[in-house]
Amino acid sequence: MNLKQKALEIAGIYSKNSKIDAVMLAGSVSRGWHDKYSDIELNLFWAERITDEDRKQPIEKVEGNLLSYHPYEEEEWSESYITNGMKIEVSSFLTSTVENVIRDVVERYDTDYGKQCIVTAVKTGIGLFGENKIKAMREKVDSYPVQLYEKMIIANLDFGNQWNNRNGLLQRKDWVMLYDVINTIQRKLFGILFGLNHMYIQHPQFKWMQNTIDQMNIKPKRLVEQMENVLLDTPTNGLRELETLIKEVLLLVERHMPHLPLEEHKQLIYYAK
Repeated sequence: MNLKQKALEIAGIYSKNSKIDAVMLAGSVSRGWHDKYSDIELNLFWAERITDEDRKQPIEKVEGNLLSYHPYEEEEWSESYITNGMKIEVSSFLTSTVENVIRDVVERYDTDYGKQCIVTAVKTGIGLFGENKIKAMREKVDSYPVQLYEKMIIANLDFGNQWNNRNGLLQRKDWVMLYDVINTIQRKLFGILFGLNHMYIQHPQFKWMQNTIDQMNIKPKRLVEQMENVLLDTPTNGLRELETLIKEVLLLVERHMPHLPLEEHKQLIYYAK
């Protein structure tokens, strides 16, 4: 049985609960990116708050071995388990919570990465139950808001003061701090590129980087190679590669958003030279 078939089988069990509005296959499997390391990610949308019995009964029915089990936090219930050698990751939300997140992102232009990941799941996920409910949500996220595009770019143009200290960190060989700064800047550059390409954030740590970059039309020509060099070359060469990448991304911003007041970020551009 392949991953999609197993997901459909498990969705059938969850769908018997009268509280559930929809079951959606999310993650790499829904996008056709999965490999031998992938698991099944299910997003469950509930009409009302759920109990431990609601969560655990389906696991018992598939004779699953529980790996993790988290209480309701940050408006989500989550658990993971293994059944028949397959790992299942479950994220449960109140349907009203997901609808509020969608409004935050597409109407209030919230740049929060976690919220955008939920929106991405709605947009790219595969409905296994409650397709009409999922379709209604999907219609709301289908068009990427222009205002979000601008806010994503402006928010991520602020690199913070630590970036200005990078050469000192390099000379002192403060590798942990240096690579923390480097990773922060890489995430910010990705945030800018997602905005430029009118794409919602797909993972807070930009998992499946190669696949994500392949979806982008606006990007530096050597982006994949540059991202690898930043982390896999020597610290000095990696840092210089990152500075080059910053300049290339800023040029893309200037080209595609000529109205953006980049003069407000002259300090950033100066330190990138």
